[in-house]
Amino acid sequence: MTANDTNPPDPALVQAFDPVSLLAWQLAMGADEAIDDVPVDRFAAIAQPAAVPNRSPTANPSEAATRKPGSSASTGNGGPRPVVAKPVQSITGASSEHAAALAAEATSLDELKDAMSKFDGGLLKRSAKNLVFSGGISKAPVMVIGKAPDGEDDQQGTPFVGKSGKLLDKMLVAAGFSRDTNIYLTNLLPWRPLGNRTPDPAVVSMCLPFLLRHIELAAPKMIILLGGVSAQALLQTTEGITRLRGKWKAVDVGGTSIPCLPIYSPDYLMSQPHLKGLAWRDILAAKQKFAEISE
Repeated sequence: MTANDTNPPDPALVQAFDPVSLLAWQLAMGADEAIDDVPVDRFAAIAQPAAVPNRSPTANPSEAATRKPGSSASTGNGGPRPVVAKPVQSITGASSEHAAALAAEATSLDELKDAMSKFDGGLLKRSAKNLVFSGGISKAPVMVIGKAPDGEDDQQGTPFVGKSGKLLDKMLVAAGFSRDTNIYLTNLLPWRPLGNRTPDPAVVSMCLPFLLRHIELAAPKMIILLGGVSAQALLQTTEGITRLRGKWKAVDVGGTSIPCLPIYSPDYLMSQPHLKGLAWRDILAAKQKFAEISE
């Protein structure tokens, strides 16, 4: 029902009520739509440009004298605002070749961190809050490499400080390791991926040269690889962590062969607690290897 479908009220009553009361009366009568007596083509009204008031070219002689030919009016006079094009930022970031060149120039861990902070990491870097470079003792004999920082790591700029990091610390301390004495920690990716998602091959390829140089400069005696992503990237294999875990491998970095042990990552163990026994067995194997290389 529309407002025109109802019988008009008595004029005497109209004067007795305020507009709000009249509107309430219309609603009570069932009028839920108001229409005009003559239909209006709204599409035609939209298509017609708004009328621009005529301005005399001599209305402001000083402005006309100073304005350059072909220039638009300033924003203060209602003219168009100039648009300045911004450079397009790459989603994928710089190439792995560029990363390798920058990494090769670094002669220390501090120089490598500085090179990574200046590197175009694409959306991966821009979506992260901090560069998460390393934790623990630099030049420690045991290097622990994970996949990527999580949310808490990204906030603090330090690897393995969240819940999974606390579980990792408990496992390491129980086997005689500690980030305060003999452990150096880092990740394959120095920046947290959006939503902690698994990095795609292009991102892994971009970050791998930095990790290889990181290992070369840190010069560990052995490496513990947390999870399948870091193990597959460093060992150049497609095997999953279920097949890789607990088996010693060797990776050649800078002409040096370094023993590596892939194990389950702590965040995976938190979702699969029944695998903690196998992870403990792997940590004990790392403890035995550490004793051998320390002799």
